[in-house]
Amino acid sequence: MSANCLMCSLGYRLGMCFILSLWVCWDCIWGLVKDGNSTIGGRPAFPVFRAGAGLLLVHWFWGLSVFVWTRHRINYIYLFDFNPRIVDTPITIYNDCVDETLVFLILMLLYYKAGVNDMPQLLPDGFYPLFLVLYIIKELIFPWRKRAPLWKSIWNVVTSPVVLPTFFLTYVADVFTSMVKVFQDISWTLCFVISGDFLVPENSEYTQPRQWQHTVWYKNVVIPLICLFPLWIRLVQCLRKYADTRQRLPHLANAFKYALSQTVTLFGAFHPLYLLSQQNHEDDGQHATTYNGGVNLFQMFWVGAFVTSSLYSWFWDVYMDWGLFRPKHSFLGPRLMYPKRVYYYCVIFADLFLRFMWVLTLIPPQSGASFEVPNYLAAVTMSLELLRRTLWGFFRLEHEHRHNTSGYRSVEFVPLHFSTGHVHKYEKKERAGWSVLAEVAAVTTAVLSVSVMSVIVAHRTSQVEKGEL
Repeated sequence: MSANCLMCSLGYRLGMCFILSLWVCWDCIWGLVKDGNSTIGGRPAFPVFRAGAGLLLVHWFWGLSVFVWTRHRINYIYLFDFNPRIVDTPITIYNDCVDETLVFLILMLLYYKAGVNDMPQLLPDGFYPLFLVLYIIKELIFPWRKRAPLWKSIWNVVTSPVVLPTFFLTYVADVFTSMVKVFQDISWTLCFVISGDFLVPENSEYTQPRQWQHTVWYKNVVIPLICLFPLWIRLVQCLRKYADTRQRLPHLANAFKYALSQTVTLFGAFHPLYLLSQQNHEDDGQHATTYNGGVNLFQMFWVGAFVTSSLYSWFWDVYMDWGLFRPKHSFLGPRLMYPKRVYYYCVIFADLFLRFMWVLTLIPPQSGASFEVPNYLAAVTMSLELLRRTLWGFFRLEHEHRHNTSGYRSVEFVPLHFSTGHVHKYEKKERAGWSVLAEVAAVTTAVLSVSVMSVIVAHRTSQVEKGEL
C-alpha cells in the first residue's frame, strides 16, 4: 500500500512539473510574440538557472542509470563499492528529483514574471536566482549522511593521482569531463552572487553590471582552467594506473586521448582566430599563417585535431569502454546483458555524433572562435552531452560487469544485482619500479610541454594576425 501511495504521489508531482514547464514555455513564447519581451534566455541571470538545470539533469540521469542497471541485473553497488544500506532506490531518487524540479520551475517562473512586470515587485529580480543558489547548496549538503560519501569521492577525484583511482573515481572523473558547461555556469553564478550583481535592478540606470565576465582573469584564466581541469584529472588517473599496473595498454593510450582533448581546448582558449573570419578577409597584409589560396595553417591544424580527438574518443568508447566492435559477434560483444541488439547499434551511431558535440563544448565561451557554440545553444549542447554520458554509463558498467577490463577488481566474478555478500580483500600493491616512474614522468613532461608550447605559439600567432607584432 505504501509503495502504491509513493507512486501516486510521484505521478501527481510529475504532472505538476509538466504543467509548470508548459507555463514557463508559454509565457516566454507568448511574451516574445505579443509584447516583444525577451525570453528568459536573454535575461541577465539566465546562466544561474542553466547551472541549476544542468545539476538537475545530472540527478535525473543518475536515477535513470540506477533504474536501468537494476532492471538488467548489473550490479552497480558491487562495482562502485557502495554501502548498500545508504543506496537509494530509483523511486526515491525520482522523488527527490521531482521536488527539486518543482522548486526550480517555480523560481524560474517568478523570475520571468517579475522581469516583465506581470507581478508586484515584492523583491528585486535577482533574489529569485539567489534563492535557487541557496536551495542548491542545501540539497548538496543535506542529508549529510548520504551526501558525505559523495563529497569524499569528489575530494578523492580532485586530489588525483595522490589517491589510488578506483572504478567509481574514474567514473566520476569521466562524468566531470561531460559537465564542463555546468561548471562554467557555476563559476559564473559564484561571481554573480559574490559581486553583488543580483542586487542590481535589471531596469536600473546602472548600465555596466557583470563587468567581471569580460576581464582577463575570468576569460583567459578561470574559464580555460575549468575546461582543462577535468581532462587533467583523467590524464593523471591514467598515469597513476599505469604506474601501479605497468600496462601501457590501455592506460597510456587512454591518457593520450585526454592529452589530445587538452590540445583542442588550449587552442580554443588562446588562439580564437584559427578559422578565417570576415574581418581577416577584409584586412590586408595580416595573414602571417596563410598559404596561397587562403588556407590558414591554424585552421588546418585545429580542424585536424578536432576530428582526430572526436574519432579517437568515439572509438575508445565503443571498443575499449563498451567492449563492442568485435567482428565475430556481429560487431557487438559477447554475453550482452541488454535484451535487444538494436539498442547497441543505435547508441554506437548516436555516440559518434555526440562525441563531436562534446569536443565543441570544450571551447571556452566568448573566445571569438568560429566553432564556438552560440550562447542560445549552450543549454542544448549541455543537455546532449549529459545524455551521451548517461548512455555511455549504461554500457560501461555492463562491460565492467562482464569483464574486469582495467584490473580494478582482484576477482573476475561479479554477483548479480543485490547479491553483494562479498568482502573485498585486495592484494597489496607492488611498488612501481624506477623505470615505470621515469616513463610516467616523461609522459607528463611531454604533455605539459606540448600544452605550454600550444599556448605560447597560439598567443604569438594571434598577436601577429592582429598586427600587434
